Amino acid sequence: MQKKYAIFGATGGIGKVLAKRLSKEGHTVYLLARNQEKLKTLSQEINQPYFVVDATNEEAVLSIFNQIKKNGPLDGVVSLIGSVFINPIHLTTLKEFEEVIKINVTTSFCILKHALSIMSKGSIVLSSSTAALIGLASHEAIAAAKAAIIGLVRSAAASYAKNETRINAVAPGLTRTPLTEFITNNPLALKASTSFHPLGRIGEPEDVASVILWLLSEDSSFVTGDVIRVDGGLSSIKLKDR
Repeated sequence: MQKKYAIFGATGGIGKVLAKRLSKEGHTVYLLARNQEKLKTLSQEINQPYFVVDATNEEAVLSIFNQIKKNGPLDGVVSLIGSVFINPIHLTTLKEFEEVIKINVTTSFCILKHALSIMSKGSIVLSSSTAALIGLASHEAIAAAKAAIIGLVRSAAASYAKNETRINAVAPGLTRTPLTEFITNNPLALKASTSFHPLGRIGEPEDVASVILWLLSEDSSFVTGDVIRVDGGLSSIKLKDR
């Protein structure tokens, strides 16, 4: 059965893969991001509608949902908006910290709030990070932001379970996307990062998109308020000393 989904951050590495897979399955996929050119290119490639939106602006998010709901209720909403910020706290300015919160937490708040206002049931997936689950050096700002997203997910899942709306998060480890190219394009940094992942590789966009697809599907109909780790064991396994 054809369903309707909205993906915020659709032009990113994971967002593109997710949009293409949902489209291939025959669903309607509303593509949302800030960059019109990238949106237009993706929209033409998979023949899906798009909207330009700055999700840090609550009024803009509300306006988008009001436009979308004219075409009927959504079955799922995914937010893949986020940032990568690696710097120890003593070298992090308040302005930088506030920007990390704005990009990650404010967007999640706005999207979650207004998605819930137009969904009577369905699935919402937000993007957290392994950094929120374990202590990673120099990740103070991003860890705080991604931990806040987990708090949003768990509390909202409790509030809206009675409406049959499921709310979950994915927590990826290092994943090969445009945001992480400063690591993945640096052989030494990539080798060091790979060594932290017990499965011996970093994540690919397909790894995370596959888990999100499951969370959107009826196969996960008894899952809510959860944080699914997609990190090759980084946050749950200690490698044997070599």
